[in-house]
Amino acid sequence: METSQILLNNGLAFLAVSTGIMFVIVGGFLIKLIIDLSKLTQNVNETTTVVRNEIRPTMREINESLHTLNDFLKSTDKGIDKMKLAFEDAFGFGVNALSKVRVFSSSLAKGLYKGFTTMLKIFSK
Repeated sequence: METSQILLNNGLAFLAVSTGIMFVIVGGFLIKLIIDLSKLTQNVNETTTVVRNEIRPTMREINESLHTLNDFLKSTDKGIDKMKLAFEDAFGFGVNALSKVRVFSSSLAKGLYKGFTTMLKIFSK
C-alpha cells in the first residue's frame, strides 16, 4: 500500500507543478496582452489627436470653398435670370407684333373676301 501512496503523491505533486506552470504561462500571456492593449490604446489616442488636429483646418477650407462656390452659383443664377428676362422681352415683343400682324392680316383677308363677294353680287345682278 505504501507504493501506491507514493505513486499517488508523486502524481498529485506532478499535477500541482504542471498546473502552477500553466498558470504562470497563461498569466504571462495575459500580462503581454494587457501591455499590447495598452500600447494599442495609446496609438489609437495619438491617431485620433492627429486626425482631429488635421481635420479642423481641412473642414474650414472645404467650408470656405463651398461658400465661394455658392456665391459663384448665385451670381450665375442672377446673370441667367437677366438673360432670360432679356430674351423674354425680345421674343415677347416679336410674338406680340406677330399676333397683331396676324389679326390685321385676318381682318384684311375677311374684308377683301367680303368686298369680292359684294362685287360679285353687284355684277351678277
